[in-house]
Amino acid sequence: MKTSTKINLPLLSSSLYVAAQIFANILSTKITILPIINLAVDGGTIIYPLTFTLRDFVHKSWGKDNARQVVIIAASLNALMFILFWLVGKMPADPAWQFQKAYEAILLPVGRIIMASIAAQVISELIDTEIFSIIYKKIGDLPAVFFSNLISLIFDSIIFGLAAFLGSLPFATVLQIIIANILVKFIISALSAPAIKLVPRLVKFEEI
Repeated sequence: MKTSTKINLPLLSSSLYVAAQIFANILSTKITILPIINLAVDGGTIIYPLTFTLRDFVHKSWGKDNARQVVIIAASLNALMFILFWLVGKMPADPAWQFQKAYEAILLPVGRIIMASIAAQVISELIDTEIFSIIYKKIGDLPAVFFSNLISLIFDSIIFGLAAFLGSLPFATVLQIIIANILVKFIISALSAPAIKLVPRLVKFEEI
């Protein structure tokens, strides 16, 4: 049986999008300081901005309806990840394993972060979907990526920052996280935006 070596772009884009969403949520358990600008930011911000452009890859290659489905699938898998972290965390630890407290300290607090991320993700990515669709049909793919990412990342940063950290961190720190998120997400998404030119449109124009 002959196996095709042709890359399935919609499948690849969807897989990378879902993986980046999950990786970002785990990395967000660490709050770090950005060099030079000296602002606090969650670790997930390193990779999360790429999800906006990856979603646009899915949108352009697979259509608007499938892009929406991928957003919901990613959110559902993130929720499942939290449930599994929690279930395993509540299981009794083997006496020879000395890292139960470390597991609970690092992975169980991720619950609030994941719930905040899911809410921010779904809202911002669906906003991204609608804006991308409108601008793509009127101007083209590169402006669609740039402006849809810009607007959605602002919504995402505000929703995530407040939902994930307000009350558990000083407000000044939360504000720093939101500002740093917007700055970093804008820079990374802007740098990744031209990559949309590498993705061909594989669906009908009206399906975008």
